[in-house]
Amino acid sequence: MAAFPRFTSLIKELPSTVPFVGPEALERSRNYPIIARIGANESGFGPAPSVLAAIREAAGDIWKYSDSEHLSLRKALADHHGCKPENLMIGEGVDGLLGMAVRLVVSPGTVVVTSLGAYPTFNYHVDGFGGKRVSVPYAGDKEDLDALMAAVKEHDATMVYFANPDNPMGSFWHEDDVIRFVEDLPETCMMVLDEAYCECGPAEAFPAIDRFLDRPNVMRFRTFSKAYGLAGARAGYIIGEAETISAFNKIRNHFGMPRLTLVAAEAALADQAYLQSVVGRIRESRDEIARIARDNGLEPLPSATNFVAIDCGRDGAYARAIVDALGARGVFIRMPGVAPLDRCIRVSTGPSEDMDLFAQELPSVLQALG
Repeated sequence: MAAFPRFTSLIKELPSTVPFVGPEALERSRNYPIIARIGANESGFGPAPSVLAAIREAAGDIWKYSDSEHLSLRKALADHHGCKPENLMIGEGVDGLLGMAVRLVVSPGTVVVTSLGAYPTFNYHVDGFGGKRVSVPYAGDKEDLDALMAAVKEHDATMVYFANPDNPMGSFWHEDDVIRFVEDLPETCMMVLDEAYCECGPAEAFPAIDRFLDRPNVMRFRTFSKAYGLAGARAGYIIGEAETISAFNKIRNHFGMPRLTLVAAEAALADQAYLQSVVGRIRESRDEIARIARDNGLEPLPSATNFVAIDCGRDGAYARAIVDALGARGVFIRMPGVAPLDRCIRVSTGPSEDMDLFAQELPSVLQALG
C-alpha cells in the first residue's frame, strides 16, 4: 500500500468543505442549466466597454509576467483615494487578501472574533491557519459592534472581522459608529474592515480614507469584483498604514496578479462615469427585487449592497427549499448559512431579463411549497 502523504495534523482535522458552491458546480451535480445567475453578488451589468477595450489592447503582452510591485495600479488608486502608494496592497480579490491578512497574524490557537453568519471565506482562512474563532450573533440583522468589541476584550483577540456594508444581510453602520469602534479597539488587535460593497452603499457609512492611515491595526479591504464588474479577474486591494502594508511583502505571491487583471482594474478605476451608471442600475434592481418579494408576500430587508436579503417568514429549511426549487428552474440564488439569518434568501441585482425570470418563477415555487 502506498504511503499516505504527510499532511499536517491541522489539515487532517479540517472538514472537506468549501465556503461556497458555485453555479457551475450546481449545473454539473444537479444536471440543470443556470439561466439567471443572481446568487454570487457578481455584476451582471458587466465591466465598462473601456475596460474591455483595454484588455484587448494589452492581450498581446500576456506572455509577460506582471509588474511584481503593481505600481501603476497602486498609483492610480492612491490618486483616487488621496493616499500614497505605500498605503496600498494589491491582491487576488478580497478572498485572496483575507488569506494573506490572516497569515500575517494568526497561528494555531490565535483568537479571532467575527460575527456568526458573516462572510464564510474569512472563517475558512482562519480555520486553515489554526485560529480559534469566537463568533457573536447578529443583532437586528446587523453585525453587533458592541458584542464584537466585548468579545475582543474578553478573549484578548488578535484579529476581528467586520464588514460594512454586511454580507449576507446587506445592512450597514454609520461612519461614526465605525470610528468609535476603531478608537476603542485594543492596539494589539488587528481589524479587518471589509468594505467590498462600498460603491453600492451610502457615503455616510465610510470614514474618510485618511482617518485610519496612522493606525497599524486597521486594514480596509476593497474590490473590483462588485460594482466594477470584474469578479472573474480577481482584483482587490487593502488600504492601511504603510508599515502594515509593507509586511505583506514578506508573504505575498509577488507574481500572483495576472497582467491583464491589473490592466482591467486600472481602466475600470479610470471610468468613473460608467461606475456611477452601474451603481444607478444596482439601485433600480434592488427596488425591483424588493417589489417582487412584496408581491409574493415576502419581506425584503433594506440593502446597501448589490443584493437584497428577503425574509421568507419561516425557518432555514423553508428558505433552502426555495433556493433549491428556484435553482431547478434555472434561477441561481443563495441564502445565509446560520439561524436566524437563514430564514432569508439572498438575491443579487442583475439585468432585467434575470429579474423577469425570478419574478416569473418565484410564485410557482412558493405555491408548490405551500
